[in-house]
Amino acid sequence: MGGDHGPTVTVPAALAFRRAQPDVGIILVGLSAAIEAELAKHGAVATPDLRVQHAAQIVAMDEPPVQAMRTKKDSSMRVAVNLLKTGTAQACVSAGNTGALMAISRFVLKTLPAIDRPAIATVLPNMLGGYTTVLDLGANVDCTPEQLMQFGVMGAMLVAALEHKERPSVGLLNIGIEDIKGNDTVKKAAELLRASGLNFHGNVEGDDIYKGTVDVVVCDGFVGNSVLKASEGVANMIVAFLRQEFARNPWRKLSALLAMPVLKALRARMDPGRYNGASLLGLRGVVIKSHGSADRYAFGQALLRAADEVRNDVVRRITERMAVVQA
Repeated sequence: MGGDHGPTVTVPAALAFRRAQPDVGIILVGLSAAIEAELAKHGAVATPDLRVQHAAQIVAMDEPPVQAMRTKKDSSMRVAVNLLKTGTAQACVSAGNTGALMAISRFVLKTLPAIDRPAIATVLPNMLGGYTTVLDLGANVDCTPEQLMQFGVMGAMLVAALEHKERPSVGLLNIGIEDIKGNDTVKKAAELLRASGLNFHGNVEGDDIYKGTVDVVVCDGFVGNSVLKASEGVANMIVAFLRQEFARNPWRKLSALLAMPVLKALRARMDPGRYNGASLLGLRGVVIKSHGSADRYAFGQALLRAADEVRNDVVRRITERMAVVQA
C-alpha cells in the first residue's frame, strides 16, 4: 500500500514477476478491497500462489517510525513483516516509509547474532559495467568502529552470495586513501576490517564508488545517504544539461536525433529503476526497501532482489561469517 503509487504499481509488478518467476509465491498485503480491485483490472484473481492478506491500516509516507510501530499493529507493513517472522513468507518487499519499515523490521525480527544494528545496502553503477554495493545509506547516522566492521561483513556476504564472488573486496569510505586520513572512528574501523579476514582493500574515496575500485564500500548512514542523494542529483543534472544543449538551435536538435540511440543507451545505464531494491541487512530475515517512486519495472527489480537473497541464503551467510569474525 506504500510508496507514491500503491497497488496501481505493486499489484501489476507482482503479476509480471509471477509470470517470469512461476516458482515464487506472492502474498499481497494491504486493504483487500483495493488489492482485489487492482487484480480485477488486470484480469487476475487470488490463487494459492497469489494470496491476498488483509491489513486494515496503512503507514503514511511521512509518519514518524515510532508512531507507526506503536499504534498501527494492523498496518500492511507490520502484517507483512509478521508473515516473515512466522515463516509464512521468506522475504518482505515494501515501497513504503523507510524509517517505519526499518523500525518495525528490527522490532519484530530482531538482529542477527553479533550484529548491533541493521544497515541499508544498495548498488550504484560503476564504470566497469557492473555496480558497487554501498552501505549504510541512512539507517545509522552515528556508528562505532565495530558497527562499520559489521557493515563490511554484511556487504561482503551479500556480494559473495548474489554475485558468486569468493572474496569480494571491501573499501572504507574516507576523505583520502592514506591510513592517516579520517577521524578516530574511521581509523579504528580500518584496523578492525584488516583483522576481520575480509578482503579489505583499505580506504577509498567517493569517486572510487563509480570507478569500481572495490565491490563493497562501507560508511556510516549520514555519509552514505548524502552520497546517494548527491549521486541522484548529479544524474538528473546531466540529463537536464543534455536536454538544454540539444535544444539550443535547429542544428543541435538534428544532432540529437542522430545521437538518440546513444542517449537511450546512456539513460538505460543510469536508470535508477534498474538498481531498485535496497537490502535491510543484519535482520533475521530478508527485507527489501523499494524506492517510493518506483514504477512497475523498478518494483519488479526489488522483488527479484528479494528472491535472489532468499535463494542464495544471504542471512545464513552473514550469520556464519560473523561467528568466524567473533571467534
